[in-house]
Amino acid sequence: MLYEDIDAKQLFNWLSGENPPYLIDVRTPEEMAQASIDGAVPMPLTVLPLRTQDVPKDRDVVFYCRSGARSGQACMFMRQHGYKRLYNLRGGIISWVQHGYPVVPLVARAS
Repeated sequence: MLYEDIDAKQLFNWLSGENPPYLIDVRTPEEMAQASIDGAVPMPLTVLPLRTQDVPKDRDVVFYCRSGARSGQACMFMRQHGYKRLYNLRGGIISWVQHGYPVVPLVARAS
């Protein structure tokens, strides 16, 4: 398996646990400014190839985007570069919001 899909409930519980994953938002800066999951590292898909060294290999890594398509691409790309603990948020931030989980604007996270 290249990566595993997880749903919003699984991610919410995981982020609330003792060993939360490294969370990466691969959307555009404009999308991130609307709403993001608190604690996510902004890394648009277009710059991911330039920042692979910023993604830890020794932790579980969850990628998310708007609907799950771009984050799935990010998982496949990282798998090709030797990463193994990769997860994709199925349904992206749309699913996250539909489940009623909290979001923050990018500016609130930048401080």
